[in-house]
Amino acid sequence: MTNIILLGPPGAGKGTQAKRLVDERNMVQLSTGDMLREAKTSGTEMGKRVAEVMDKGQLVTDEIVIGLIEEKLSGPAGGGFIFDGFPRTLAQADALGALLARKGQKLDAVIELVVDDEALVARIVRRAEEAAAAGQPVRADDNPEVFAGRLREYYKKTAPLTGYYYAKGDLKQVDGMAPMAEVGEAVAKLLDSQ
Repeated sequence: MTNIILLGPPGAGKGTQAKRLVDERNMVQLSTGDMLREAKTSGTEMGKRVAEVMDKGQLVTDEIVIGLIEEKLSGPAGGGFIFDGFPRTLAQADALGALLARKGQKLDAVIELVVDDEALVARIVRRAEEAAAAGQPVRADDNPEVFAGRLREYYKKTAPLTGYYYAKGDLKQVDGMAPMAEVGEAVAKLLDSQ
């Protein structure tokens, strides 16, 4: 069983690579956004707390997110867990490390998808154009102004995790601007070398 974090700014391809790992290695993707939406409608005690906070338009606390992750870690593990969109801050990274230790698990790798910001913006614009041309809905955050705000937020709060995990010896880097299949092969090679 392998536990990894996929790290990188919005649009870097974390979700795409997580899906590949789910399909090819039977790993379980823990996407905090998906977990929050699922919990909100679950009717569980934790779900009621999430719904109350989200319905007020407030940000869900780290304590709640860690609680949701702890619930998932107690379920089927498949080939391991992929943390996608979590941790986002140094405090969350510490909390995740403590949670894994309590569960008798560890983090095997943090894989950063290294990207070029300007090329990333172009990628997002192209994704929106392709969705519109195909008659599919265009994500609200797939416009340059909104995306630039998301990038600033990433660099302010999440980018420090790169140094944090580098210092722990967990950080591995992959060229996130390479073609999708090449990124997938590089991620697989890193995991196979663990």
